[in-house]
Amino acid sequence: MLKYLLTALLLIPPCYAQTISFTFDDGFDANTPQAAQWNKDLLAALAKQQVKAMIFPAGKIVKDAGLPLVAEWNKAGHAIGNHTYSHNNLASKKISLIDFISDVQIADQMFNKLENWQPMLRFPYLKEGDTAEKRIGMQAWMQSHHYQSAPVSIDTSDWYYNEQYLALQGQKSKLVLLRQAYLEHLSSKAHYYDDLAQKTIKRSPAHVILLHTNAINAAYIGDVIAMFKTMGWAIVSPIEAFADPLYRSESKTLPAGESIIWALARDAGVKNLRYPAEDGEYEQPILEKLGL
Repeated sequence: MLKYLLTALLLIPPCYAQTISFTFDDGFDANTPQAAQWNKDLLAALAKQQVKAMIFPAGKIVKDAGLPLVAEWNKAGHAIGNHTYSHNNLASKKISLIDFISDVQIADQMFNKLENWQPMLRFPYLKEGDTAEKRIGMQAWMQSHHYQSAPVSIDTSDWYYNEQYLALQGQKSKLVLLRQAYLEHLSSKAHYYDDLAQKTIKRSPAHVILLHTNAINAAYIGDVIAMFKTMGWAIVSPIEAFADPLYRSESKTLPAGESIIWALARDAGVKNLRYPAEDGEYEQPILEKLGL
């Protein structure tokens, strides 16, 4: 671990300080046997590191028995946002704007009585529409209903690493390798998007990282936060980070979505931007080299 942290420190650009906040999508499905324990472990690690985060639960995932798990985030002082009810992809031709808005409203009714509720929408899959009509129509609805979009600046493939984590349970030596690979993945993504921000908006913003409520983060989020602290990154709450003007920027190209930094870079004509920006196929060769 020490060797890794020293290596990470050497990668930090010396000319500016970075800031990061932590957001978690989906929420735990209480029908999963370990869900309550994972939720408890994740919240405990955040508390130990004195980090206030934000969760964007999808109503269909956390309905019924999962709702008390979301309530535990609220009780711990973390902000609660909207990730729709059905977790539909607005970039899909099968999803109409009217149906998507209805889905947002259903989730709103599920969570808006919580004390730390924030009328902020995290688009599922970070997809904000495949047509200008959807993008503009959703923006108009949010404005008229006093909603704020909740984009991310740092996208990750933590879901892919979570799949590998679950598959490797009981294999301690491989889990050690996976833990280090996961930390390196998040460090790499943070530096990539921060460098892209420097190139595109000429500064390092208050970053919002996309993670999910899952087993790997329940196990390693304390290590993740400690890594960023050791690298010199300041940690703020997502509510503080979302005050950065970056998150009120609008991308004009289609399909709309991805990291807001990535989207603005595409607007600016930055070359060699892969699409989708993050995906398991990019991470698979990295883990295969490690024998995972």
